[in-house]
Amino acid sequence: MNKILKNSWALFTGMALIMLAHGLQGSLLGVRAVQEEFSIAATGFMLSGYFIGYFIGAGTIPSLIGRVGHIRVFAAFASTASIIVLLHSIIVTPFTWFILRIVTGFSMVCLYTVAESWLNDRASNKNRGSVLSLYMIVLFTAMALGMFFLNFNRPENFQPFILVSLFMSLSLIPILLTKKKAPRFKSISGMTIKELYQASPMGMVSSLLCGICHSSMFSLIAVYAASMNFSIFEISFVSFLIAISGAISQWPIGKLSDSYDRRTVIIYTTFASALFALLAIFSTGTMHLPEGLASSKFWFYVFTGLFAFFSLPLFALIFAHTNDFIPKEKFVSAGAGLQFVFGMGAMSGPFLCSIFMDIFGENGFFVFLIIFHSSMGIYGIYRQRIRSVVGNPDSQFTPMPNTITPIGMELNPSTEPIEEPKKDEPIVESKV
Repeated sequence: MNKILKNSWALFTGMALIMLAHGLQGSLLGVRAVQEEFSIAATGFMLSGYFIGYFIGAGTIPSLIGRVGHIRVFAAFASTASIIVLLHSIIVTPFTWFILRIVTGFSMVCLYTVAESWLNDRASNKNRGSVLSLYMIVLFTAMALGMFFLNFNRPENFQPFILVSLFMSLSLIPILLTKKKAPRFKSISGMTIKELYQASPMGMVSSLLCGICHSSMFSLIAVYAASMNFSIFEISFVSFLIAISGAISQWPIGKLSDSYDRRTVIIYTTFASALFALLAIFSTGTMHLPEGLASSKFWFYVFTGLFAFFSLPLFALIFAHTNDFIPKEKFVSAGAGLQFVFGMGAMSGPFLCSIFMDIFGENGFFVFLIIFHSSMGIYGIYRQRIRSVVGNPDSQFTPMPNTITPIGMELNPSTEPIEEPKKDEPIVESKV
């Protein structure tokens, strides 16, 4: 682990700063939208723009990196993301923010792809699992901590937007000053929808539903909390709780899935998520009332944290389940296909969830998550009746963030071994 940090600290530092900005920006825009009295539907539509941009970028970034190189792409899109966030504070309309979120999503997938291909180049077949785990810890922890910077200044002021831009700009320093040679880049082709469905119907359908759920959860949790009259600290705390709970649960739930039929674990986790979402609704009581009249939020935090604990490992579970039914050499292409389907769901999630919030009130947020998590579990039960358990010794659960790109999936130690550096091309340590 020390060697990994020594060789890649500049990259991890840069990505940590990016995720600090990303975590803060997501909560900031949701709260500001409520303060600006955007309709819930308009807010959901605006926030869905991020995933549209992400989806577009995932398909176009490989050719761009191939033409101009990793460092130029990272610098260009970190700068773009830094500028875009400032524009949010100048032009405050739902449609303008929707366009800006598309650009932000495109920029973020570019940054993820650059970082993950760089990590692939620095990893060896002996430490890929450790590199991926450390990468996930950095992403989740930095994003969670970034949410607390919401308390830096009032969301209606311009200072929080400047802070997001500052973090984005600072991320350039360690990346641009590294002396390590940029990695060789190869694009990863995904499986077609038909091929993916034939290999694992549950993998494809669950990935679509998971994209709908997770994009809604991260996009609208701050909107929900602000609508329930949470204080700025309480909004940042519940957002932090979701991110950290999801990171912690990856390992125990993943280990459990390696011992039992993975579909069974997926079914139980989806229904557990739905149950705790329902309990979160019951716990709200009168906590939306002004201070002094509001009920305690303790049980709401407990149930929301448990909801995230079971929900957020789902994409990694789905990835491992799909690998149970395909040969090892197709793991990465299957992952690319799952990310494509996940992105299709993510684009629609926030807008669909906002409609539920318009119909059912603020708790429509949890009603939406209950319905789609339960649908995933019900479909899993159906698939168990259709297809028997298949064991693939090459398939193992690996913790990973749901933002991971196909390039990053190569870090999964159960995929085909990556090409080791030649002896006459030694890896040069980063020096900043």
